[in-house]
Amino acid sequence: MFAAIARTARTEARSPALRNIIPKQTQTPLRLATMASRRNNSSLPAGYVEDKSKGPMLRFQDSLPKLPVPTLEETAARYLKSLKPLLSPAELEKSTKAVQEFIAPNGPGRKLQEKLLARREDPKHKNWIYEWWNDAAYLSYRDPVVPYVSYFYSHRDDKRRRDPAKRAAAITTAALEFKKQVDTGTLEPEYMKKLPICMDSYKWMFNCSRVAAKPADYPVKFDPAQNKHILVIRKNQFFKVAHEVNGQQLNTSELEQAFRRVYELAGQRVPAVGALTSENRDVWTDARAKLLSADPKNAQSLEAIESASFVVCLDDAAPVTLEERAHAYWHGDGQNRWYDKPLQFIVNDNGTSGFMGEHSMMDGTPTHRLNDFVNDVIFNNKLDFADPTVRSNLPEPQVVKFVVNKEVQSEIDRAITDFNNVIGQHQLAVQAYQGYGKGLIKKFKCSPDAYVQMIIQLAYFKMYGKNRPTYESAATRRFQQGRTETCRTVSEESANWCKSMADPAIPDSEKVTLFRKAIDGHLEYISAASDGKGVDRHLFGLKRLLGKGEEVPALYQDPAYGYSSSWYLSTSQLSSEFFNGYGWSQVIDEGFGIAYMINENSLNFNIVSKGLGSEKMSYYLSEAAGEMRDLLIPTLEAPKAKI
Repeated sequence: MFAAIARTARTEARSPALRNIIPKQTQTPLRLATMASRRNNSSLPAGYVEDKSKGPMLRFQDSLPKLPVPTLEETAARYLKSLKPLLSPAELEKSTKAVQEFIAPNGPGRKLQEKLLARREDPKHKNWIYEWWNDAAYLSYRDPVVPYVSYFYSHRDDKRRRDPAKRAAAITTAALEFKKQVDTGTLEPEYMKKLPICMDSYKWMFNCSRVAAKPADYPVKFDPAQNKHILVIRKNQFFKVAHEVNGQQLNTSELEQAFRRVYELAGQRVPAVGALTSENRDVWTDARAKLLSADPKNAQSLEAIESASFVVCLDDAAPVTLEERAHAYWHGDGQNRWYDKPLQFIVNDNGTSGFMGEHSMMDGTPTHRLNDFVNDVIFNNKLDFADPTVRSNLPEPQVVKFVVNKEVQSEIDRAITDFNNVIGQHQLAVQAYQGYGKGLIKKFKCSPDAYVQMIIQLAYFKMYGKNRPTYESAATRRFQQGRTETCRTVSEESANWCKSMADPAIPDSEKVTLFRKAIDGHLEYISAASDGKGVDRHLFGLKRLLGKGEEVPALYQDPAYGYSSSWYLSTSQLSSEFFNGYGWSQVIDEGFGIAYMINENSLNFNIVSKGLGSEKMSYYLSEAAGEMRDLLIPTLEAPKAKI
């Protein structure tokens, strides 16, 4: 059970659909912050209180509601409804019986529900699932973080900064400005459906690291006031670069000088200690112990890395195509990284750039906001990047050295081999669809996110002739310590519509009607999931409360339970006009990971699988998008003639 949960979690928190957090996708976080700063007490919804002593960022935190526990009846009905398009009548009958037994007056679900409700009300827990989920889905998860947990954003090119040192300096300047707002608590909170949402996870953004350990990893947070440096990696070498000297932050020119010096100092490649972080977590735990025992100084080097504000990787690569960039930012060469850090900005020799995140403690939306902010202030020149002053007393970039003995080198060699084997099993394709974007989708009177979910369903149906369990991430950050819930995309309505699209005998008018029902069904589920009324977290929590030696209820032994949460399609949306790509891996070997962006006039899909035909899926996504446009164009009202 928990292995399945861990597999699911590869995408659970990666990137909740941005539409759940920002009502208008064209609205950048900067404009959001401006809007938020004007909010006053009179506009606060009932139950929300501003505690201004906590600072702007956390002022609503204590009055956010707790994550609810749905009733057994709600979850049972929604669960069975989600099974209907996936099972045969006989299988559905068996599952229905198991569910009815579970929720019966004297059924096992009643006692578990009482325990779960008690946990929710316990003041020790701000969120009944938070510790459980972080442990089962992330920290106890033993597969490598790359490629199974890491995710990436690919930045638009900065034509004014083709020089990688200049690009790295501008990105660092912008990221430090964002860090300043987080550290001082002045960053404005985000809103979902006009309600303030949880900002707690921002504390895990800067000066943090994941640490490999058995049986579970753990996060570490360092004091930002005592650790004012970034980590720069070039040719597998680590450099500690101060970003504040004598109480003054380095300006862009000073940072550029530091990056140029790193390029000079790096010289030849050295043994890739960073490759160790690409390993299975138990293997890395053992290798970490060997690294620490190789020399007492290695502990100081590890701390210099883990305490750094963030990482800037200067890669000796020059990716051009969208696929090349996706590979560079999603995993790179497996060596010029420290995969346990939550923030890694990557700059290539040709000036292209991107970002890689490790999200055990933090979901995709905070790092999306960070990257959107960084690119917005750079492209729109909202910070001073032109100050030419360079102080003469700045310290040199400090080499962070490791003593590598034969035993450690053997671990590095194994990590590189294992990394290449794992990455070599994956196929990645990018579908940069230019036919239309959310501008036209909105004219169809559709939610852009629900519309693109139907593109994905139709593409899968074209490829396999059936629909299979599909995950979409729904944000639950309107609750204290909220992270994500599963939206089960496949519905009876979506399956009926996909079948109709393959039947030439069905008139287009009927296909449009079925399509509208599919959209409505999707919106109902994802809204419920965002309100904490999904199926998967509730069933997980109830099962977690089974005592040692207690009989496992039939519901959990039913094959439909495991099948319906095996994500043959793992999908999620994050959209930015500043990105030309974003993605991650599949979560089961038989499935696809499809990340998508919905921009004004384009759609972007990043498709990953283990040898299932990612290029073919890319083709079907394009074909499905075209067919849906052709189906709906005739439904548009003709423009009124100008008089």
